Amino acid sequence: MPRLPVAERRELLLEAALRVVAAQGIQGATTRAIVAEAGVSLASFHYAFASRDELIAELVNSVIASEELALTRLELRGGSMRDTLREGLMHYFDVLRENPMREKAMFELTQYAMRSPELEPLAKMQYERYYALAEQALDVAAASTGLRWSKPAAELATVLVVLTDGLTIGWLVNRDDAAAHAIIDFAADSLSALAEAA
Repeated sequence: MPRLPVAERRELLLEAALRVVAAQGIQGATTRAIVAEAGVSLASFHYAFASRDELIAELVNSVIASEELALTRLELRGGSMRDTLREGLMHYFDVLRENPMREKAMFELTQYAMRSPELEPLAKMQYERYYALAEQALDVAAASTGLRWSKPAAELATVLVVLTDGLTIGWLVNRDDAAAHAIIDFAADSLSALAEAA
């Protein structure tokens, strides 16, 4: 393999780590397993990352950043608040269906971080960013419909994250699209009931 710049090497290792964590769990995601999946040497790993924990922290940040970017690119068609929320949630579900291994890996990484004193702040940061992302999505929905929320968007964001977490884990376990659609409808109905005229 030709010599890769550090940034490309890091990206290659992050993608490999995500696949290994999703397939084998965090215990199976040794540095040797990650470099084997990436097709690089162990020395390449240590050139790009100081430790496996550094890679894990960067992996969580990388996945969340891609979710933040996806939100900024989402173009809503407009309509009622219910339709707008449902459209956003369906977009989330489509991304989940396209790459279930990524979400499976993220649940695994969150659990690992919560059990590791040195990485526990990573799990808290992950969910703080999820809440901020959900709040941003709710603000976008309010702006696109000309409505406002009857409760603080930050409070509703927590509910939205809980709903999407439940949707995600339920679908990963059962792969039941109809059940996922029912959860999406429930979430859109429940949250839209909290919107009011600006």
